[in-house]
Amino acid sequence: MGEAIAALLGAVLEVAMIFTGKAVVSAASFGRWRGEQLSSSEGRIHSPAGALSFKRDGQRVFTATGLFFIGGMFYALFALAALLFAALASQETPTK
Repeated sequence: MGEAIAALLGAVLEVAMIFTGKAVVSAASFGRWRGEQLSSSEGRIHSPAGALSFKRDGQRVFTATGLFFIGGMFYALFALAALLFAALASQETPTK
């Protein structure tokens, strides 16, 4: 039972990171780049093996693996920024 719950949580985490990566790519590139659709085999057809992105018709397309990586980096940077902010906030001394 525990393995099934762990597999389900892993799948949910993977999908959340892919969609976060897709949003980050779209927002950071102002729509010039895009992520591949999860239901398509576009990445398997047009990209070399193991590629994180490829160019198709002059537009950069990120594969699901690339989107997963970008989503993970976003959450890692977000956690680092939160820890830095918490550390700076705890060092403040009240002024009289």
